[in-house]
Amino acid sequence: MDAAVMGPAPDHTNRLADESSLYLLLHAHNPVDWYPWGEEALVRAKRENKLIFLSIGYSSCYWCHVMERESFMDQEVARKLNEHFVCIKVDREERPDIDEIYMTALQIYFRLIGSGQNGGWPLTMFLTPEGKPVAGGTYFPPRDRGGFRGLLTVLGAVQKAWEEQPDGVRENADAIANLIRRQLEEQAQGTVPLGPGLVAGVLRELAEQFDPEYGGFGYSAVNPQMPKFPTPSNLLFLLDRARRAEDDADGENAGGDGAGAAGRARAMLVTTLERMAAGGIRDHLGGGFHRYSTDRFWAVPHFEKMLYDNGQLASVYAEAYRLTGREDFRRVVEELAEFVLREMTGPQGQFYSAIDAETDGEEGAFYVWQHGELARLLDARELELLAGVYAVSEGGNFEGNNVILLRRPLAETAERRGLSEQQLVEQLAPVRRKLVEARNRRRRPTTDTKVLTSWSGLMIRGLADAGRILDKQEYVGAAERSARFVLENLRREDGRLLRTFGRGRAQLNAYLDDYAFLAGGLCALHRATGNRRWLDEAGRLTATQIELFWDEEQGGFYFTSDDHETLLARSKSPTDSALPSGQAVSAANLIHLARELDHPEFLDRAERTIGALAPLLRDVPAGMTQTGVSLAAYLDAGATVEK
Repeated sequence: MDAAVMGPAPDHTNRLADESSLYLLLHAHNPVDWYPWGEEALVRAKRENKLIFLSIGYSSCYWCHVMERESFMDQEVARKLNEHFVCIKVDREERPDIDEIYMTALQIYFRLIGSGQNGGWPLTMFLTPEGKPVAGGTYFPPRDRGGFRGLLTVLGAVQKAWEEQPDGVRENADAIANLIRRQLEEQAQGTVPLGPGLVAGVLRELAEQFDPEYGGFGYSAVNPQMPKFPTPSNLLFLLDRARRAEDDADGENAGGDGAGAAGRARAMLVTTLERMAAGGIRDHLGGGFHRYSTDRFWAVPHFEKMLYDNGQLASVYAEAYRLTGREDFRRVVEELAEFVLREMTGPQGQFYSAIDAETDGEEGAFYVWQHGELARLLDARELELLAGVYAVSEGGNFEGNNVILLRRPLAETAERRGLSEQQLVEQLAPVRRKLVEARNRRRRPTTDTKVLTSWSGLMIRGLADAGRILDKQEYVGAAERSARFVLENLRREDGRLLRTFGRGRAQLNAYLDDYAFLAGGLCALHRATGNRRWLDEAGRLTATQIELFWDEEQGGFYFTSDDHETLLARSKSPTDSALPSGQAVSAANLIHLARELDHPEFLDRAERTIGALAPLLRDVPAGMTQTGVSLAAYLDAGATVEK
């Protein structure tokens, strides 16, 4: 990590040089007088009555890097920021609570000014000295360019408004802050009966959003370049529906939908997994998945690789292999696991957070291929085989380069060539090895080596599931090593977890997701090993989580602990996103532990958690897929655990 700031003596060094976050360290030598989020910056803003310039991003964010190079290294921009603002830089992966509040603020601000933008990173916000949002945006070049307002222009406008109309600025900030509290803190009201109809509603809404041709959800037929995400929470829900049909052919268990609905779930699942595995979103040479596709077809990815995606997708593809017996799904799991163990695992067994999308400022440079390079590396027979299997060509499929993706299903190509699928895989192996060796000679994108408790929990579960299902003890062993690392290095003596580990130290209060995802990973380890230690550890973490995060009045869990820093709002984060809802995962953990540890009181907590989420499950079911999984498990558990 420190290599990011090595080299010739820098002209500037700011307070971020003492941080452990790679993202913050990348800004440590900006001429901007950055502060990390904390009392020192907030007190100064109030004392000097200056607006706060808040910039939030993460290490593998391409446009965050662009703004750092273009705007925050610009001397004129830095002088303006340093003179008139208190500048705070935040790693959203370390502080998801701050990110959620101010991303919500930006979305509200855009609505109020009639902008069609939705937000994104880098997140740029101007705050009053008290931390209330004034205005904001995302990426700003240093000066006006190509229809973009430059940062210097924006800084001048905001500074002028603060100097000439401070009361109006504060009034607008108060209004936005109130809207943030309403959006993040208010829960859907009413009592909704907990029954299988709610689960069926999730499946119906997912089916309405499903892309029947290319798989996945949330696409536009008229705008095929709209990004498409893997959304593992949706896939895990479909797995749960399909698996229940296997366990109960009549669909009569408490969470069952019947054979027809389960068949639809299976079809959506298999189509999506096939298309993702064939597309460029999957790294066909090195294994694992990139963060998302820039198009409907899963063809051209946004090239960063995130631990949380690969952890969840390891579980998804392993369970899909168990459901279908398909060897191509098994290969996806094996290649993904080998990638994680090779490139995202540290010497103590810890899992790293992310691998960057860019190399030397060029997005995807490590992963794409010019046709001439392929022709030099491979002989004529090998190049013909490669081009027959993968969609590579002289013209390329991404800005004149080639993203490696399947031309058609591997089984279909094998049949055309008079081969079995396994024979074609064996023929491809030496070709793939040559390309991997050549790719490994390139300059690698940066790896963010910080350890996050919650993301580690997802990867622990993914490898434990994969090892159990594929009978790969090395995967289970890797999951155990990571679990030991987290419990030994990110847990205090009083049993409380910490959020992040980097540069040899752990810090920051853990969030709900840290407890829930780690406990879920430990439960998966117990299933894979039978070792009672992991079950007991999950039980202890869950008891601590209840003590720190439980909402006694309405049920369910807050995202932050009861002694966390006071911010503009205290959210419960009920919906799934790229990560599953911590509340939904908590409910699933409680149900499992109630049975395995004979703690019926945990089932009561699960019921209250799901009950608090039920109105949203009814109103926005496709955003609550993991709550649907937990509800189905609860309905089953009601008959098997005496309350």
